[in-house]
Amino acid sequence: MKFNFGTGIVIAMALFMIFILQYVIRVQVDTRYDNELVTENYYQQEIEVDGRHDREVSALKLSKPLNIESTSEGIRISFPDNFDYTKINGKISLYRPSNQRLDFDKAISLSSSNLLIPKSALVDGRWDIAIEWSYEDKEYRNTEQLTVK
Repeated sequence: MKFNFGTGIVIAMALFMIFILQYVIRVQVDTRYDNELVTENYYQQEIEVDGRHDREVSALKLSKPLNIESTSEGIRISFPDNFDYTKINGKISLYRPSNQRLDFDKAISLSSSNLLIPKSALVDGRWDIAIEWSYEDKEYRNTEQLTVK
């Protein structure tokens, strides 16, 4: 068999295609490479963008804003003092960008104007927090990115 420039190009292309195919198959089969969606209901969340924006604007207009901070005990959420905490309801969504299995939602049930999510329920690292809450038929939304240490 005669080995010339054209034969070399064909062999190089075939080897490159084999390399790419084995890489694609390995990524699809191996459980270490997580290729799941960011959220389960991604398309539903995209439909609700306008309502979410309106709730965020309402939260920004508050004279005393909601405060979210990371403390040594966990994540402390302080609702405005001028609101009656018994009339506040909603939910808190904690999203872990690096691992979807750690995401969870928590209903808001207050015994004071502060809410603590204990550190024992959280893994160290970055958390995206979205708080959807309402007070006297007015809806609000606050978001924050925190690093728990």
